[in-house]
Amino acid sequence: MTKRTLSNKTRSSILKVSGFRARMATAQGRKIIRTRRQKGRKKLAIPR
Repeated sequence: MTKRTLSNKTRSSILKVSGFRARMATAQGRKIIRTRRQKGRKKLAIPR
């Protein structure tokens, strides 16, 4: 079984995975942004 949590917690490494640009780069990420917009989330992704 692989490790599931991010072990490298630097800001830049987190943004590569869950930042807005990273989300918009993939179809699945765009789906996440879409569902968060529908729910009315103030923060769609981790701010830069």
